[in-house]
Amino acid sequence: MSYYGLDHFVGNTPLIRLKKLSELTGCEILGKAEFMNPGGSVKDRAALGIITQGEKDGLLFPGCTIVEGTAGNTGIGLTVIGQARGYKTVIIIPETQAPEKIALLRALGAEVIPVPAKPYSDPGNYNHIARRMAEENGWFWANQFDNLANRQGHYNSTGPEIWEQTHGSVDAFVAAIGTGGTLAGTSQFLKTKNAGIHTVCADPFGASMWGWFTQQRLDLDDGDSFAEGIGQGRVTKNIENLQVDKAYRVDDQFAISIIHQLLHEEGLFLGLSSGINIGGALRYAQDHGPGKTIVTILCDTGQKYQSKLFNPEWLAENDLNPVPVENLL
Repeated sequence: MSYYGLDHFVGNTPLIRLKKLSELTGCEILGKAEFMNPGGSVKDRAALGIITQGEKDGLLFPGCTIVEGTAGNTGIGLTVIGQARGYKTVIIIPETQAPEKIALLRALGAEVIPVPAKPYSDPGNYNHIARRMAEENGWFWANQFDNLANRQGHYNSTGPEIWEQTHGSVDAFVAAIGTGGTLAGTSQFLKTKNAGIHTVCADPFGASMWGWFTQQRLDLDDGDSFAEGIGQGRVTKNIENLQVDKAYRVDDQFAISIIHQLLHEEGLFLGLSSGINIGGALRYAQDHGPGKTIVTILCDTGQKYQSKLFNPEWLAENDLNPVPVENLL
């Protein structure tokens, strides 16, 4: 009998039926429980893919340091999986991210450097800082946004798992875009099995992907979102050549209502990016009618966002009021 370390247990997450939302739409709304990965999020898959490819390329070996600019979850994945394989991590994170994430990264053993949140066009953007630190110190830059090992990891794992778990009955795959790896890699695999499976992007307000996929524009400014880890403003290498069949804008009020309802009615404790994803799945169900099997990603738990998303005072300050989801459809 063989036994394995922590890094062996990324993936093979359950596919959970969202009972009330499925009944509400007449569709099968299914969520991939990515919060059950060792580091607690879907980003463990990208982290493992990037690390194993780095090892194959001879760029990573025991004693190396991995540096990355991240909103948190990729950094957590890199730290947990990196430690299991003999690496140190330095994480550059925008100081606007949830304090729970920064505290968790430090508790896990990462060196964490919070920096002011700046756009990608600014040299002070957290990704550029990570790249420069890698160059200056001889560290391995994970480069999750443009490292195609991210997308390939989902092609190799998330896509095949969904195909097997639905017995090939999936009609649409829905995901928001942070780096683009999840949506691109998963959907590309699924389309090799059935070209009719729809690729669906759920985009928060203020992000550019809805405009890109619907109008080939990156300059639409239509609001903002409190969602962390998603909401891209440029076409990353992981997004290039991605064919999206449908894109939806999902507002925070809708997503907040979804995650609160799922917590109280089904015991699922999820973050806002999961709410955005499920919101996209519900919009797709509305547009395409009952009988569809729609799969999306439950990115992480709400534990990292308790001080905001599940804090009544914070919700009131930001004019967010969870209501029954059926009132918003």
